[in-house]
Amino acid sequence: MSLTKEKKSSIFAQYGGKASNTGSIEGQVALLTERILDISKHLQTNKKDFSTQRGLMKMVGQRKRLLSYMQKHNLTGYRTLIEQLGLRK
Repeated sequence: MSLTKEKKSSIFAQYGGKASNTGSIEGQVALLTERILDISKHLQTNKKDFSTQRGLMKMVGQRKRLLSYMQKHNLTGYRTLIEQLGLRK
């Protein structure tokens, strides 16, 4: 269920520039998206797992806040990121 170190570093390398750049907004959004997809699969089989559902909603809200910040400060980067991740349309 959780992501391994190798998976996390590959996500940050792909979206954040390099694997050690864990503070980049693009990398954080990509990591949250990966975790959201994993938890969504879990919730499809475990419909009554409400504590995990609450955690999922918190992650979606965090991703939304990061994306709105990115939209205000780096519009072209925002557009390419949502295109790569397959978010919104």
